[in-house]
Amino acid sequence: MRRAIALPAGFGAAALGVLAFSFTLPATSFALRGFGPYTIGLGRAAIAAVLAVVALRLTRAARPSGRQWASLVVVALGVVFGFPVLSTLALGHGSSASHAAVVIGLLPVMTAVFAVVRAGERPSWAFWAASLAGAACILAFTLRNGPGRFSAADVLLLGALLTAGLGYAEGGRLAREMPGGAVVSWALVIAAPVTVPVTVALFAAEPPRWSAAAVGGLAYLTVVSMFLGFFAWYSGLARAGVARASQVQLAQPLLTLLWSWLLLGEHAGMSTVVAAAGVLVCVLVAQRARVSRDMTGSPAIRRTVSQEAVSRRGAVDG
Repeated sequence: MRRAIALPAGFGAAALGVLAFSFTLPATSFALRGFGPYTIGLGRAAIAAVLAVVALRLTRAARPSGRQWASLVVVALGVVFGFPVLSTLALGHGSSASHAAVVIGLLPVMTAVFAVVRAGERPSWAFWAASLAGAACILAFTLRNGPGRFSAADVLLLGALLTAGLGYAEGGRLAREMPGGAVVSWALVIAAPVTVPVTVALFAAEPPRWSAAAVGGLAYLTVVSMFLGFFAWYSGLARAGVARASQVQLAQPLLTLLWSWLLLGEHAGMSTVVAAAGVLVCVLVAQRARVSRDMTGSPAIRRTVSQEAVSRRGAVDG
């Protein structure tokens, strides 16, 4: 049995998350002016864990179940450890924020792949064609305007891509069962026994060079990229479907290139207009393409659908 995901609800929240994340790479470049890459990668999560504890207490969030704890570990591995550390190391190894945007260009496709594996979603061929076309457009644009060669930084970016795709898909699936803010908050709390002591040690091993730009960059990464951005992002993924909502992120590299030009002075040519038009077309096609959830797959999905059916029957009987 399959149920079509037809409603556009959630795209606004997903777009807000993308806007928040589009400043991540420029903010990382600023933070690297005063902090070491490992301090940035793990420190943002350690500080955000404090915000997470406050949010969980204020909202009186329910404790996750045993199965949900396992999913939260996957989320933490992807978005608390994997992407922040690997993307920061890539920038520390000489990649510019503009070139690193290639990761963002491929993330929607990778997230859709993990949505098939973890969230039981089944995109149509039209969806895959539009997604791959959009990713190809982004790849061609960033490689044309970047170094254009495979380096150690690119290996790190590939690792960041894989871990982020997994963390996004798993978090979006879990956000069907709990609020998106609770998903990222619990993931940060789970990671805190590692991130907090390691961050303290790193501050001693990598003495910071304090500056307004570095502190501002780290503050943005902590409050927005590592915390508040996921409130909107996971909510959008859960409501619109992980595979489809993730295609909104095809616009993120172009936004990142714009911010890199305005904030860092990195060059962005007029070809941005052509790339933007191509990406927007692909996003529109992908959003209109059919995406279904396979109800014979994940037990969590079957339970969620059964609960929705019971609720509908109760409303009719009442």
